[in-house]
Amino acid sequence: MTDFSLPFEDDDAFASAGLRLTVDLGALVENWRELARRSGKARTSAVVKADAYGLGIEDVGETLYGAGARDFFVATADEGATLRLYAPEARIFVLGGIWPGMERRFFENDLVPVIASEEQLTFWMAVLSEYGDYPCALQVDTGFNRLGLPMDDAIALADDVSRPASFAPVLVMSHLACGDDPSNAMNRQQLEAFRKVSAAFEGIEASLANSAGIFLGPDYHFDLTRPGIATYGGEAVPGMANQMRPVATAEARIIQTRSVKAGETVGYGRALQLTRDSRLAIVSAGYADGYMRSQSSAGVPLRQTGIPGGHGFIAGHKVPVAGRITMDLTIFDVTDLPGNLVRAGDYVELFGSNISVDEAAKAAGTIGYEMLTSMGLRHERRYISEEAEE
Repeated sequence: MTDFSLPFEDDDAFASAGLRLTVDLGALVENWRELARRSGKARTSAVVKADAYGLGIEDVGETLYGAGARDFFVATADEGATLRLYAPEARIFVLGGIWPGMERRFFENDLVPVIASEEQLTFWMAVLSEYGDYPCALQVDTGFNRLGLPMDDAIALADDVSRPASFAPVLVMSHLACGDDPSNAMNRQQLEAFRKVSAAFEGIEASLANSAGIFLGPDYHFDLTRPGIATYGGEAVPGMANQMRPVATAEARIIQTRSVKAGETVGYGRALQLTRDSRLAIVSAGYADGYMRSQSSAGVPLRQTGIPGGHGFIAGHKVPVAGRITMDLTIFDVTDLPGNLVRAGDYVELFGSNISVDEAAKAAGTIGYEMLTSMGLRHERRYISEEAEE
């Protein structure tokens, strides 16, 4: 029997992890402050839904609260309850609104529901009649045709002198459909529509701009901006130089390297046939970890036409995915790197400062939002922070 009584030094979980994620909280703060600067006279909130875009609502929320954010947006009441522990004096808006049975959750955690439908509005009026004054936000649809009261209904509500005095929204908001396409006429149409809404709710703060909306200019800023993806380092407007710092770096350990002869095939379905003698690195990340199957190598039949395969980064070099990405493993072709630069135990960057999350997303035929929020639970996380100057 093996004797495990010998003393062992404490493991460094991050250093030994098969998958690791580094979150640069200093870069996060710098991005948020830059977006606040670009928001001009408007206050700038922090959108931390979906576990802060996959990066951890606890650490991200506490960091942005410490940086000065006092308005936060989450998707669910459970997210809001978690955030309340880390942002004690913040105003926390719940984008999914409130439904019967959720009142206690909202009241105990001082959460502000975003009322976005006639059904929610009817229920909310009943809540106010029973419990008295409580703040809410009102979402109005200005052309997105997703969530929100129809414009005419919202304006009629504003003018309804018979509405309960306890119904007093602290924010009226809408959402841009094409903010990431600055030349799209829809932006101006929504802006004019929202101006009518905000005028009807005179004296109540208004919010329209997401990350992309901030870059559309001061007409779109109103009283409160709501940046999401740009705070986390993603591009807000495709084709525009991204001035945000990368926040997240995902890496996977090389489990094995192997030499394969020209003519042999790689992976499931023999999807890739090698045209030269090659050296391959097999790493511990797959689609269960958010490294998507659609990033499989160029030429694999499952790929969308015209979209290149994914790449990793190691030892100063980009290396292509080889064959199909599987649930737990991805193969990279490291043939063009000197052999002494790639060894089992080394790490390949999946995205970060060398391969942006948006570049990785494009290789998968998707967007940076999905890359970040699709990361699984197997990444060992490390949060780093350098003091960001005001």
